[in-house]
Formats: sequence, C-alpha cells, structure tokens
Amino acid sequence: MPIRRFSIGQLAITTLVTLFSLACLFPFLMVISGSLSTEKDIVDYGYGLIPRHITLDSYRILFLGSNRIVDAYGISLIVTVAGTLLSLIVTSMGAYVMARRTFRYRNILSIYVIITMLFSGGLVPWYIICVRYLDLKDTLWALILPPLANAFNMFLIRNFMLSMPEDLHESAKMDGAGDFRIYAQLIVPLAKPVLATVGLFVALSYWNDWFLGLMFVDKQELQPLQLLLRTLISNVEFLKSSSNAAAMQRISTQIPSESMKMALTVVTIGPIVFLYPFLQRYFVQGLMVGAVKG
Repeated sequence: MPIRRFSIGQLAITTLVTLFSLACLFPFLMVISGSLSTEKDIVDYGYGLIPRHITLDSYRILFLGSNRIVDAYGISLIVTVAGTLLSLIVTSMGAYVMARRTFRYRNILSIYVIITMLFSGGLVPWYIICVRYLDLKDTLWALILPPLANAFNMFLIRNFMLSMPEDLHESAKMDGAGDFRIYAQLIVPLAKPVLATVGLFVALSYWNDWFLGLMFVDKQELQPLQLLLRTLISNVEFLKSSSNAAAMQRISTQIPSESMKMALTVVTIGPIVFLYPFLQRYFVQGLMVGAVKG
C-alpha cells in the first residue's frame, strides 16, 4: 500500500486545525472540572483543567429532588422533540409557498414575513393573546406554540428551495402530482441539509428556553428543566446574599454555588452534545446554502 505524503502546507493546516480543536475542548473540560471542585478551591484558585479536590456535592444538591429533575427532563424532551418537528413542518411549508415562482402572491407573503422580523406588538399584547385568547396558560402548548414559526428560518429554507431547478416541479406536475405531494415526496428529501441545520438551531432554542415556562407555567409538574434549574440557582444566590440572619449565613457557606453552576451546565448540555453527531453530515451543507451557484 503506497504511503501518502503530505506537503508542508497540508501539514501546517492539519496542525493548526488540530490545535484549534483541542483549544475548543478546554472550556468544556474546565466546566467539568469546576463541577467536581470544592467551593473553597474555586474561590481560592479559580477554575482549572484538573480539580484539586474532587467532590460530588454539587450533583448531590442538584439531584436532591431527583423526581422533579426527571419530570423536568421529560417535559424538556417532549417540548424539544415536538416543537422542533412542528416548527420544521410549519416553516418548511411556508418556505415552499414563498419559493414557488408560480404562486401569484408569494412576494406579498414574503413582505408580510419580513415585517414580523422588523416589528413586534410588544410583550403585554403577546401575553394577553397567548393567555386570554389562545388559553395556553399552564399547558405544554405554551412551551411549543409561541416560537413555532420563525421568520429567519423560513427565509433560510426558502433560499435553499429557490436553488432547486424549476424543472423538478414541472416534471412532477406533468406526472399528475399535486403541490402537497411535490412538497412531501420531492422537496423535503432534497432539503434535508437545510432542514437538519435549522432543526438543530430550533432544538437548541427549545431546549435552552426558560422564559416561556416563567411566563406561562405555574404548575411545578409542567416546568421545563431550564426553569427548574434556574429557580434552584436563584435560591442558592438568595441564600448567599442573606447575610442578615446568622443561621442563614451558616447555611449559605455550605452551598457550593459556583460549582453548582458548572454542574448545571453539564446536566443541561448532555442531550445537545449527543444530538450534534447525527446531524453533522448535513450541518456543513446547510450552512453553505446559497454560497455556491451553478
């Protein structure tokens, strides 16, 4: 088997990319190290790649209410999966309509979507519509429906669909296919790269969201993971700042607030880290939307 030779330029590029990849791992390793460090070590020495004294106190405190953590994980997974699928369906359908050159009102529809990107009715009218008219208070739909149709994602998918040859639609029409069949059986399979890229962005948005839960959910059993953990961190910060009472001060010194923040990051980042490898092969193609013409 012949030995492959590398030029000096290829060797330099490979070395730089390898060093950059290792550098990208440092923050993640520091987060893991911080979650395993004692509060005293973080205060005295700061964050490091290797913990001086390993402890699991932060994880023990996080999982004291393990039932609530598991329930919140389930809520976040349901919201992320359902919201991502529904958002991809809605945005890709809207993008398909705007990309159809034979649709008479596609320019008007595009302008309408652009207006939603530039102007907003405000937080109070949005809240009134969601609670009073859509009746989303204390429901899972309150965590899914408000960010369902994203105008930027719709235009991103539209630009990808515009790069497809018009002959595809004409040949499908000649074979007797309708618009919905063309969309479902022809356009969607060809648009997998952009759908995977947009799907990853949407899944990240749903998974990391806590604001919708704070606004619309009062029931503890419907709280997403991010809101539950945010509440836990807020309570820890309250204990730290409550120095008026001596007993409260004694309790606060035993709570590893800094390492808990790192443990919180480790707990929440897991599903996204495992999701990315499955979408990686589509990710680069989706980011190159519109970059190459031909």
